[in-house]
Amino acid sequence: MHGEIGFTDLGSARVDTARTRRTGVPEVVYAAAKTLAQTEAVLRELYAREGFALATRIPTTEDGALLMARLPEAVYDDGARALRCGRWPATGRRVAVVCAGTSDLPVAGEARFTLEAFGHDVVQRSDVGVAGIHRLLADFGAVAACEVVIVAAGMEGALPSVVAGLVQAPVIAVPTSVGYGVAAGGFAALHAMLASCAPGIAVVNIDNGFGAAALAHKMLGIGSRCA
Repeated sequence: MHGEIGFTDLGSARVDTARTRRTGVPEVVYAAAKTLAQTEAVLRELYAREGFALATRIPTTEDGALLMARLPEAVYDDGARALRCGRWPATGRRVAVVCAGTSDLPVAGEARFTLEAFGHDVVQRSDVGVAGIHRLLADFGAVAACEVVIVAAGMEGALPSVVAGLVQAPVIAVPTSVGYGVAAGGFAALHAMLASCAPGIAVVNIDNGFGAAALAHKMLGIGSRCA
């Protein structure tokens, strides 16, 4: 069933084919807990209805390769653990994705891949954490010129506060589950980001690169134009 009710019932999933029109952000498949067949079926339905489909947290490289071989216009990014079918039109809008350490790259990659799928340009800076902040400052102009800045960091989660003290753009902080002992799977970074004294920071859930990208997309105020 579909059409005026806005979803298609596939049995194991009711695919929300009206979400883009309703919210400006499409339904995106969280593949981590799904079978390959379930992920493929939902992606096919979304692509058939909207000409675009996106999945995050593809469980394995092998799954990603199989989906890319089976689905139309499919692009798989192993580092981001994500796959898209098609891409929204280019918007000309620019978002920075910054991560503190190389270990944060999977989360930052998910944000970057999602933003690019939504048609945005991405400026990415990796391994520029506070232990060597000169690495970020050496080439900071392109980051500061972006309209929104996403910052992913684990350990003590200090990098978003530093960045927010240097840019006019809103900062979206993503705590990652990287770190020893009392880093507590990202909770130390989460609490630090929520307690930041730098204004203009929004904080999303631990490891939620997709959520950060969706929020950045909405901050740009163009969701309705993509419907």
